[in-house]
Amino acid sequence: MSPALYHPSDSRPAPPGLSIRATRLEDVDAITALANLPGYRAGTLRLPYQKPELARRWLEGLGPEALNLVAVLDSTVVGNAGLERYGGRRAHAAGLGMGVHDDHRGKGIGTALLREIIDAADQWLRIERLELTVFADNLRAIRLYQRFGFEQEGVLRNYAFRAGAFADAHLMARLRG
Repeated sequence: MSPALYHPSDSRPAPPGLSIRATRLEDVDAITALANLPGYRAGTLRLPYQKPELARRWLEGLGPEALNLVAVLDSTVVGNAGLERYGGRRAHAAGLGMGVHDDHRGKGIGTALLREIIDAADQWLRIERLELTVFADNLRAIRLYQRFGFEQEGVLRNYAFRAGAFADAHLMARLRG
């Protein structure tokens, strides 16, 4: 890990019993359960009452340039993260998305997921630019991304309709070099 890209606080160990692994088709029900949690869903563009069929189609439709991981704590999926490389002249860049179970926030799970995604992007996929959108009121996620070198590049005003009102989002990116 390059000191320029990681803050020393990001080297803290993962919670005991946590493992990070590739997402599997049998994770569909667990991913659907995550997506239906109110806090998890509030950080995404998902609608309430997601069906397992939607998660299955999404998982089966991932391209070869996608990397998707789950965080498993004592045999329960408690988070997921993924990146998908863009094509053509943007093949050096990838979009990132992640989320952690409502009851397991603040335990280092997001840090562990993000650490693995960034390691793969830097050491295996040669991705120069990781980008994401995060709702402007998701301060915990914004601080996590900043610790890993993401910087705000813009504000997307009235980005999405959420919980009866429009919400702004930040466009953030991390450049490798």
